[in-house]
Amino acid sequence: MVRAAIGASFALISCLASTWLGACTPETPPTGPELTCVKACETRVDGCSPRDCRRGCNLVVDRLVQHEGDHVLACVARAAAGPVAANERACGDRAWAHCAIRIGPYADGGPPAPPPPGDVFDDEGE
Repeated sequence: MVRAAIGASFALISCLASTWLGACTPETPPTGPELTCVKACETRVDGCSPRDCRRGCNLVVDRLVQHEGDHVLACVARAAAGPVAANERACGDRAWAHCAIRIGPYADGGPPAPPPPGDVFDDEGE
């Protein structure tokens, strides 16, 4: 048990040192719905680099699980084809996040916030 803990600690330290030196990358290869999204993005969305597709699909993985990936990709494709603000990228995080919140049951911003409980007093000291 101690030997396993020492081995795991050594592996972690080695990876951290390698990351500092540039040999170990923190990104993991996509799998499952994320991999499907990356492949579709690389073929259907002009202007997105493979890295943008990997990062964006990872960002919207909850929508992919909800089977909204096609809608998100269509939105990102429209955003990439249209005009882009001076300080933003066509396939940047903001574009992916904007497209993820503008689809399905979240398109209208969701339900209103619930009212406060009845035992909450105003600042006037009621």
